[in-house]
Amino acid sequence: MNKDSFLGEMGLPPDPAETSPVLIIPYMWIGDFVRGHTVVRVLKERWPNRPVDLLTTSLCAPLVDYMPGVRRGIVWDLPRGRLALAKQWALAKQFREAGYGTALVMPRTWKSAIAPALAAIPQRTGFVGEVRFGLINDWRWGERAMPRFIDKNATLALPANAPLPKTEWPVPQLMVPADQVAAWRAANGLGTSAAIALAPGSVGASKRWTYYAEIARMFTERGLNVWVVGGPGEKTIAADIVRAGGPCVRDLTGTDLRNGIMAMAAAKLVISNDSGLMHIAAAIGTPTMGIFGPTSPYHWMPLNGLAATVKRPTDLPCQPCHRPICTANDHHCMRDIPASDVVNIAQDVMTRAAANAPA
Repeated sequence: MNKDSFLGEMGLPPDPAETSPVLIIPYMWIGDFVRGHTVVRVLKERWPNRPVDLLTTSLCAPLVDYMPGVRRGIVWDLPRGRLALAKQWALAKQFREAGYGTALVMPRTWKSAIAPALAAIPQRTGFVGEVRFGLINDWRWGERAMPRFIDKNATLALPANAPLPKTEWPVPQLMVPADQVAAWRAANGLGTSAAIALAPGSVGASKRWTYYAEIARMFTERGLNVWVVGGPGEKTIAADIVRAGGPCVRDLTGTDLRNGIMAMAAAKLVISNDSGLMHIAAAIGTPTMGIFGPTSPYHWMPLNGLAATVKRPTDLPCQPCHRPICTANDHHCMRDIPASDVVNIAQDVMTRAAANAPA
C-alpha cells in the first residue's frame, strides 16, 4: 500500500484548496513520536496549505523544532493513570480556539480522544480501539494491514526474513541546521573532530547491550572521540564508559533532549540500543547502528539508508520476546553480541557513509 492509498483509506480526499488546520495526536514515546512524523510528510505532500500541529509532551517537544511541515507543537503533559478531566477541558479549549478541521488520533486509547471530542473537532479520525464510541467519529479498521510509519516504501512488500535493499544517501526526516550544530559544538568545547555517539539507554533492561565501555575504549584507541548521550538515568553507565575510554570520551547525558539531538546530528556514527534515540539519529540522517536482542529489527530497525542492525548470529527460541526483563536465557540475546563485531560493523557503516556522502 503506497502513501496515497494510506490517506485515501483514512477518508481524507485530496484538496489543494483546503486550508483548515490539522491536529495530530501521536504516540508520546520518543521513538514512536519520531516515526509518526511520516504522517506529517504525507499530509503536506497532498495538502500543502493545511497547517499541521502536533500535541506533544515536554520531553518530546524539542523534536518538533526539527520536523519539516509542522507549524507548532502544543505542549501538554497529561498525567498517566488518571483522567485529569480539568486538564482535558483546558486542552480542548486550546483545540477549539485553533479551529481544527481534522484530528488524527493515532493512539488507540479512549483517553487520547477525549480532548478532541470535547473540542467538537468536526472530523476525528482514528483506529478502532478500547471504548471510543462517540469520541471518534471517523472510524478506521484494519490497522495491522496498514503500512508501518516508515519512509522505505520499497520494504513494505518484503517478507520478514528478506534482506533490506541497498539505498542511496537518505533524505533526513528531522532537519537540524548545520549552524546550530556548529554553535552547539563551540558552546560545549567539542571542536570539529569526528566523534561516535553511544546511546546505552532504553526503556526496559532487556534491550540494553552491556559492552559500551569496551567499544568506547576500542574507538578511542583508533583515534576517535566518543560522546555518551541519554537521559539522567544513564549517568552511571556514562561514568563507566568515560573511565574505560579516558579523556577522549565525553558524558553528554542529561535532562535536555535537545542536547542529544545536537550530539547525534554532529556525530560521525550513532550506536544505540533499540530506543527513541536510535530513531532520532536515523531520522536526522546520521549513520546509525541499532543493537537488537529481545525486540524485532524488522519492525523497529533504524529507518535510514545508511543504517545497520546488529544481533546474535542465530535467534534463540525465545526471540523476540519483547519483555522488559529477560526471564528465559540469562540475556544471551544481547550478551552473545561481542564488542569486536560491533566495532567492525561500525567501521563498515562509516566506510559506506563516506562513499555515499553528498559532495
